[in-house]
Amino acid sequence: MEMDMGMKEEDRAKVAEGLSKMLADTYTLYLKTHNFHWNVTGPMFQTLHLLFETQYNELALAVDLIAERIRALGFPAPGTYSEFGKLGSIKETPGVPKAEEMIRLLVEGQEAVVRTARAAFPAAEKAGDEATADLLTQRMQAHEKAAWMLRSHLEK
Repeated sequence: MEMDMGMKEEDRAKVAEGLSKMLADTYTLYLKTHNFHWNVTGPMFQTLHLLFETQYNELALAVDLIAERIRALGFPAPGTYSEFGKLGSIKETPGVPKAEEMIRLLVEGQEAVVRTARAAFPAAEKAGDEATADLLTQRMQAHEKAAWMLRSHLEK
């Protein structure tokens, strides 16, 4: 069935492309955060273990919202590690870093997702896609707050 939501297909495709990058970065950050939750050690173990859990749970909900928005626009959502690797800007972290390095890497990841959302925003605005613009705005707020929470642990 043909789709008529008041947006041209080419505009919807551009928005879905930006959201696909957002999905890739969000999922990669989810996996990294979950990994660090499992493997954190040291004197801040309890605090970081719980903080990372809170953040990966929030990210798990976010990937679903982003993927479903891509589908609502009429395009398939990427869903494999190889696709995420090609689309995303966040790289995997080999091994198990020390707790402070985990925090630093997660701050970088949160900020990367904010940049990805900002990069996707103009296509949504151009298409008059308020729903995607709203989603991107909410995601930017969530990631900026998460980065602040993490960064606060690095202050001496």
